[in-house]
Amino acid sequence: MELADILLKDCIVACAKVSSKRQLLQLLSQKAGEAVGLDPRDVFETLMNREKLGSTGLGNGIAIPHGKMAGLEKVLAVFVRLECP
Repeated sequence: MELADILLKDCIVACAKVSSKRQLLQLLSQKAGEAVGLDPRDVFETLMNREKLGSTGLGNGIAIPHGKMAGLEKVLAVFVRLECP
């Protein structure tokens, strides 16, 4: 599997202006939902449910929010770099 297979051009945000973790997860959900035809609200709910199990933050401003969704037939990545981490 190549990185280009899971990280589509439309799923890269180079300088996101968000002020909370919730806003960041909403942005991720919107991009992921649009890329694969899923409702962004369902993606957001999946990410929030995963965060409730334990933070996906790794430290130093790095996090890897993730989740499993019914109806998603391939691995998808969304890359976001914050304007102000």
